[in-house]
Amino acid sequence: MTDRAFAVVRAGALTTVQDRGRRGHAHLGVPRSGALDPYASGLANRLVGNPVDAAVLETTVDGCAVRPRCAVTVAVGGAPCPVTVDGRPVAWGAPVRVPAGAVLEVGAAVRGLRSYVAFAGGVAADPVLGSRSTDLLSGLGPAPLRDGTVLPLGPEPHGVAGPDAVPWPAPPEELVLRVRLGPRDDWFTGPALRTLATRAYRVSPASNRIGLRTEGPPLERAVTGELPSEGMVLGAVQVPPDGRPVVFLADHPTTGGYPVVAVVREKDLAAAAQAVPGTPIRFIPTR
Repeated sequence: MTDRAFAVVRAGALTTVQDRGRRGHAHLGVPRSGALDPYASGLANRLVGNPVDAAVLETTVDGCAVRPRCAVTVAVGGAPCPVTVDGRPVAWGAPVRVPAGAVLEVGAAVRGLRSYVAFAGGVAADPVLGSRSTDLLSGLGPAPLRDGTVLPLGPEPHGVAGPDAVPWPAPPEELVLRVRLGPRDDWFTGPALRTLATRAYRVSPASNRIGLRTEGPPLERAVTGELPSEGMVLGAVQVPPDGRPVVFLADHPTTGGYPVVAVVREKDLAAAAQAVPGTPIRFIPTR
């Protein structure tokens, strides 16, 4: 067992390969994709000596378990969770050496939703359009992990030591999303815009990597006609017929026919990746 690869023992609810995504292909109908919490994935990579854009595993809710075929340094970050090697507890949020053939178990998130597993050398799945990211909407990139899947690892970094520890932000108790109104805010009534800016919403259990769905007061339309399909960007706050805002995340469609009332600042979207269902949301209009 000396080859640089790992086998999946337990895939979990949804575990995917993610890096910083495939930018610049929206005109081809290809979303950016990539880690929903790029800050957390970058910190995990730093801990094992990788560049911040190396491919990692992104787990959802209940973690995963893998068996490396070679000794490898691993760091688990993002949502706090228990981590074990062959049943023995090891550190979360710090580099850990995993022997060849041992089982690394990433447990269920204690807070937040998504944990990130970085391997020294990165996950070396075949890139598609310059990225190794799994895109759930288009189907590009590696398929979501299944039990028994084997994935290769890149060469272990030489002469680059990661830090012993890094500061990890806590998952949000309240999700504060700064937005710029538009481009279709004029399709909504004045009271609807005040509702968006002043009323509390909650994260819906129907949220996923494509969009964060909300529960709360619907937004009343001033224009009730159909909108021709137009381009959509990361962070777009689209309002479907039920009137409840949807925040587009990494795997969002590149076009859509419902009006976009606002766009969330990209820096605020990492926290959205860790917001569990029921988390309060406030939309804060800015200029």
